[in-house]
Amino acid sequence: MSLPDPNKIDARHVLRRIAVAGMIGALALASACTVRPLYSNAPLSPGARTSANAELASIAIKPVKSRYAQQVRNNLIFGFGRGAGEPASPVYSLDLGVTESVESAVLVQVGTDEDEPTAGTVTLTAAYRLADAKTGVVISSGKRSVTSSFDRPRQEFASYRAQIDAENRAARELAEALQLSIAQDLVRLGNSAG
Repeated sequence: MSLPDPNKIDARHVLRRIAVAGMIGALALASACTVRPLYSNAPLSPGARTSANAELASIAIKPVKSRYAQQVRNNLIFGFGRGAGEPASPVYSLDLGVTESVESAVLVQVGTDEDEPTAGTVTLTAAYRLADAKTGVVISSGKRSVTSSFDRPRQEFASYRAQIDAENRAARELAEALQLSIAQDLVRLGNSAG
């Protein structure tokens, strides 16, 4: 049996020390991260007193005119207040503009030669402006869009109902996207103010 080579032992010890130092450095970097849930009950910034949930619950949404825009508004009110409705004394005011585009997506007829559309898409696009309710100063603005597909059966009422269902799905998804976007805007505003 021979004795271990002292040069190889030193190289292993050096590699272990480098690996341990690298792990300690990585842990230090990871612990410095300030990632937290967006909808947490923690304050938006170190000096703030309200959480993201409380900020969202203090948003009043201005009335809209179309059926699909009202669907988006209703879903936003429910999401902002967690089912509690609109705030009695809002801190923020949300101006919402929703447009709709309905297109025929596919022309496939089985058994006939007619060129009737058999599938369609509904695209809802919302532009929003979040403002301070007292001063009217615009805090943030943005635009989001959602598309929902639907089948167009041959019966007229069934086709109309399928389009309405697609509008409702798109309105629900658009409200969720807007809620996330506005919550991110409020967190950025809280971090810049703090």
